[in-house]
Amino acid sequence: MSRSGSAPERLRVAALRNNTPTTFDIRPDDEARAALASELGLLGLRKLRLAGEIRPEGRDSWRLVATLGATVTQPCVVTLAPVTTRIDEEIERLWRPDEDLSVAGEGSEIEVPDDDAEPVPDVIDLREVISEALSLALPLYPHAEGAAEASGALAAEAEAEAAADAEERPNPFAALAGLKEKLDQDGGDDDAEADDDKDVTKKP
Repeated sequence: MSRSGSAPERLRVAALRNNTPTTFDIRPDDEARAALASELGLLGLRKLRLAGEIRPEGRDSWRLVATLGATVTQPCVVTLAPVTTRIDEEIERLWRPDEDLSVAGEGSEIEVPDDDAEPVPDVIDLREVISEALSLALPLYPHAEGAAEASGALAAEAEAEAAADAEERPNPFAALAGLKEKLDQDGGDDDAEADDDKDVTKKP
């Protein structure tokens, strides 16, 4: 992964300056972008950049403030056609010491910070920050132009086919009624034949 700016991609927290921000400008190369695109299920990934700074905050805490930019291509959820989206996101990360993240006991006067903070790592990996931030920023259901109309047409076609199948399918109740009618008719014919036999028997 290529980079530019005043900081590498992996920053040892112990080496960070505690009086001034550490700036960075990360621009992954073609190989790194292709690997990340494969990891996230993208068809393409261009103009990927993470630029910002890590600044000291409070006692042994660090805050990352940066801008993530990328042009991503995803398959349409309806037609699978490529959908290109430009992403520009402001992101923040906060790292605090473990003791600051622990929940204070009952009656304790220690204030528990309500920030969405993580424990301070030994190394801040900006590549991981890019991967996580990009995955969260991706459109969940990318739609190509005209995909909604295509989806509606497919749904209408499926509904029409289902209705046609229902009309062609024989009605079981009608079949039972026809069978009962036939049985009644056959029973009536048998009674008539029996009466005829009786009449023949009565003749001298």
